[in-house]
Amino acid sequence: MARATTPSHPPEELPRILWWRWRRSPLRRRTDLAQAWVAVGLLLAVLGGIPAAIFLVGDTAYRHLGETARHQAATRHETTAVLAHDAPRHPEPGSDEAEEALYPVTVRFTDARGHTRTAKADVEPSLTEGSTVDVWVDTEGRITDPPLTTDQVRDRTMVCAVLAGVAVPLLGAAAYGCAVHALQRRNRARWDTSWAETAPRWTAPVGGPPDRDDVR
Repeated sequence: MARATTPSHPPEELPRILWWRWRRSPLRRRTDLAQAWVAVGLLLAVLGGIPAAIFLVGDTAYRHLGETARHQAATRHETTAVLAHDAPRHPEPGSDEAEEALYPVTVRFTDARGHTRTAKADVEPSLTEGSTVDVWVDTEGRITDPPLTTDQVRDRTMVCAVLAGVAVPLLGAAAYGCAVHALQRRNRARWDTSWAETAPRWTAPVGGPPDRDDVR
């Protein structure tokens, strides 16, 4: 029959272990109490900072991305381009990779001013010369990405908000680590000072150094 093992710390002793820095004790140092207050302060700051960071960063990102999307929509337009030569063939036609692959090919198109231009555009494999593709062009006549969609603005806003929420506890943990390190350095410095004052009493002979005549 298996023997039940006794936990190293009974449940009733756990509160004492967790809150020992708050209990009055001759062994408790000022730095122990300071570390406890730092932990409480940072915990409250993190709990309050997470929703604030999510809201502020999310709102800022949404406004910025929304303005960017509106600017892109106003300065970019979709037009038809013609391939100047055949697009490369994919080594594995019909595969999943072939369906997602794009190759840079020189194309000709007309910009908003009616000028014919040539540029590189990413097209599907195996397209022949003279095939047409839709491209997005900016006011300078350069091929660019399409404007941000509403879904893209929303998704990127959510990513920014989540990253902000994750960053708050990480910053709190880093701040706590720095505070603990500083307090430990202070403890070691005080220990070295106290030991420098106490060590001579422990190492010096009780009766003082022996006299030379006595040695003879």
